[in-house]
Parts: sequence; C-alpha cells; structure tokens
Amino acid sequence: MMVTTTNDLPGYRVVEVKGMVRGVIVRSRSVIGNIGAGIQSLFGGDITIYTKLAEDARQHAYDRMVDHAREAGANAVIAMRYDANEIMEGITEVLAYGTAVWVEPNAK
Repeated sequence: MMVTTTNDLPGYRVVEVKGMVRGVIVRSRSVIGNIGAGIQSLFGGDITIYTKLAEDARQHAYDRMVDHAREAGANAVIAMRYDANEIMEGITEVLAYGTAVWVEPNAK
C-alpha cells in the first residue's frame, strides 16, 4: 500500500477514488507510565515513555487506516493526515485518515 501526504502520487495516475478511509485508536497513559514519565521530566529533555506511547498510537492508527483502504479495494492512500484529541484527562484518540484510491503507473 502506497501512502502519501500529497494530493497525488508522482509517477502514477488516480484511476478510481474509493473514498475516505480512517484508522482510529484510543489510548490511555498507565499509572506506572505516568510515574516513569514524571521521573524523566525531572531531568528535562525527551520524555521517552510518552514519545513511545505517541509513536505506537500513530502506528496503530496508520495500520488500521491501511487495512480500511485495502477493504475498500484501494492500492494507495493520498492526502493522508493525523489528528489527535484528548477525550478526557489521560485518554487520547489518534486518527489517521486520507483518500483511498486505485492508482496505475503513468504511461511512458
């Protein structure tokens, strides 16, 4: 599955638009993670516990979006974006979304 944040895919032409696809995950921070992050924050710099949590959440949302695109019969997703919202304190929704399309290589 080809995925791009641009509105087109260089070297390919969009033959069919399958529609919008999305992948969503809702994640919470654990008590132990919050304690570890609190300790890390005392020393400044990258709070690796939260960085890993954010990266994992984005990856899961992305994977679900790709699965949704495959189910729609697409071989690419264009105009892909991420969004995140805090549902309540410590609970965050991460959304990956874009337009599922069928693309074919440009004729030379």
